[in-house]
Amino acid sequence: MSDVRDQAAGNHAAENRAAENRAAENRAAENRAAENRAAGDRAAGSQAVRDQAAGSRAAGRRWALVAAVSLARVAFGYQFQSLASLGPELLERFGLGYAALGGLIGLYMAPGILVALPGGLLGRRYGERLVVGGGLALMTLGAMLCAGAGGPAGIGAGRALAGAGAVMLVVMQGKMIGDRFPGKAFLPVMGLVVGAFPVGVGLVELTHGPVVRALGWPGMFAVGAGLSALALLLFLASAERAHPDAGPAWALPSRRECGLVMVAGVMWTAYNAGYYGFLSYMPSVLAARGHSPGLLALVLTVATWCNLPATVLGGALAARFGNRPVFLAGTAAGVLAVAGPAVLDWPLLWGLLFGTVASLHAGVIIGIGTLSARPENRAVGMGLFYAIYYAGGALLPAMCGRAADLAGDPAGALVAAAMLSAVAVPAFMLHGFLSRRPA
Repeated sequence: MSDVRDQAAGNHAAENRAAENRAAENRAAENRAAENRAAGDRAAGSQAVRDQAAGSRAAGRRWALVAAVSLARVAFGYQFQSLASLGPELLERFGLGYAALGGLIGLYMAPGILVALPGGLLGRRYGERLVVGGGLALMTLGAMLCAGAGGPAGIGAGRALAGAGAVMLVVMQGKMIGDRFPGKAFLPVMGLVVGAFPVGVGLVELTHGPVVRALGWPGMFAVGAGLSALALLLFLASAERAHPDAGPAWALPSRRECGLVMVAGVMWTAYNAGYYGFLSYMPSVLAARGHSPGLLALVLTVATWCNLPATVLGGALAARFGNRPVFLAGTAAGVLAVAGPAVLDWPLLWGLLFGTVASLHAGVIIGIGTLSARPENRAVGMGLFYAIYYAGGALLPAMCGRAADLAGDPAGALVAAAMLSAVAVPAFMLHGFLSRRPA
């Protein structure tokens, strides 16, 4: 009996030891699992920190590129408007007529006829860094050539070279912004970039007097060269290495895409007929009517510096309410503001209208052109868009100048520019019709 009790006690003790061992193993397993979870949490936390840091760096690079492109467009506006602001001085110094002055203004646009489409093809093949960087370098060299020129021929050559560089910039700007800011962010950011051009135009009027007094008329071109050089440095610091688009490097977009971007190019050409007409000939109109240089500076400052907030606002309104109401309101205001000075001598009112309501739809038109082609075709599509625009831009200033010569009054150029800008409305309607058709 005692042996049975001893055996039972031994079995019970063995069972207790086994239970303790199992409990110890369970505790060890739980500890290991807890350690693994903690290690996983630490790894996940570290990865989240790394992802957040990478996202912050990417966002910083995106906005740095926006700043670079915006500064480049400031330089673009300054270089373009610098000759128009020197119009009264160059007319007297070189004995030019209004048509010849318009021709020199248009030379900045002339290279786009030949460069825009190849520039888009090069952008798709070699990427934005090489194409836009090269364009900014040409803008700098061309402006320096203008500064060193001794007459209209040298100025014209320099403007053609700088204009070719500006083409490379504007052909790629929509693609660069569209790739980095998709969705509803696109139109407001595009409005910011497009609105930088009038800032450069406004800087011309602010700096014209001091620069010409200090350096003479070549100084205006030298300042333009400095601005584009600064933009080049910032762009090279923020742009990514080349990432060519997929697809055939030298192929055009589809026929439907080509049709849409070409019609959008007509819209942009018409818009700029009024825009450049106002900025190019308003100084001569006010001078012919005996207004003071101070009033001219005020009118053009209001007309240009208000463009940036108005264009950004227009992009936000279009994202909220659609393109149509913003476009139609902006176009109507533009026609009225450009033609108005020929009828009523209220320059400050026309400058205010021109700089605000008439500027709402600038980014909208660029957005329409950019989104008319698929992402892989945007560089080439915008090349075609700007080929249309530059073809018109090379001819329309001289046509407006011819209208001034026929009228015997620079106000004739404003009337012609307003009539041309109204063409944007039927072009907008046609684009809407084509875009609704099945592909």
